[in-house]
Amino acid sequence: MPTSTRLLSGVAPIIGQYELCLCDIWGVVHNGVAPYAEACAALAKMRAGGVTVVLVSNAPRPRSEIAIQLGRLGVPGDAFDAIVTSGDVARDLIAHRAGEPLYHLGPDRDLPLLAGLDAPRVPAAEGRYVVCTGLFDDETETAETYAEQLADFARRDLTLICANPDLVVDRGGRMVPCAGSIALAYEQIGGRAIYAGKPHAPIYELAIRQGQELRGENVERSRILAIGDAIRTDIAGAVHYGLGSLMCLGGIHAEETGELSPAELQDWFARQSHRPDYAMQQLAW
Repeated sequence: MPTSTRLLSGVAPIIGQYELCLCDIWGVVHNGVAPYAEACAALAKMRAGGVTVVLVSNAPRPRSEIAIQLGRLGVPGDAFDAIVTSGDVARDLIAHRAGEPLYHLGPDRDLPLLAGLDAPRVPAAEGRYVVCTGLFDDETETAETYAEQLADFARRDLTLICANPDLVVDRGGRMVPCAGSIALAYEQIGGRAIYAGKPHAPIYELAIRQGQELRGENVERSRILAIGDAIRTDIAGAVHYGLGSLMCLGGIHAEETGELSPAELQDWFARQSHRPDYAMQQLAW
């Protein structure tokens, strides 16, 4: 891990070191309401310069659903080569439990995660395991809302597959809880959770394999740059997997870092569990 983080105003000075970019979506490419135009333009320029861009998201839905969402938000197609999601990894985990009845904890909008799988949905009392994609109502609920239900799952020794390890996400300037907050609460009372997305290795393995297939060649980890806005997922995952890391400060840590001087920012990084190689306010060229 670096002893200091290089602060940048744009990615152009460093991107020549890399062949593959694994870029977070929510908080870097868009905020859930609108795309970040400079970030999209920077990714397009990376691609024009020969860098393969794979968007890597902790969204608990298959990549096809995220592609549709990006189009609706207005993210241009030339900003990326491929998409890999936590939902893709979760589908593999569910497929390995074919035929086992599951309880789906999360909103109906995430049901495409289960489409085409032998994954019978049953009420909570009948589930042999739990697939958590989020809160039923992330505008009003928190993980504490589910305390009694989680205690019952723990008593029954149910495994919880967390299809989105994010704790929170910035939705148009407002932080809302994600499935990761429920999985963390479950672990804190002794429950067993399996995480499908960042910072865990399976999503990086899938994303890198996708990028290498697109390039038709292997890519050394030292030539891969991971971009994201969250220390706990994006930066931790990159560090654990031996990738270069660039943090966008205007995402979920914006309130903590927004008023800090460069020296204070270095102190803030030193207090975190993981330190990025580079940081900038928002992704830009």
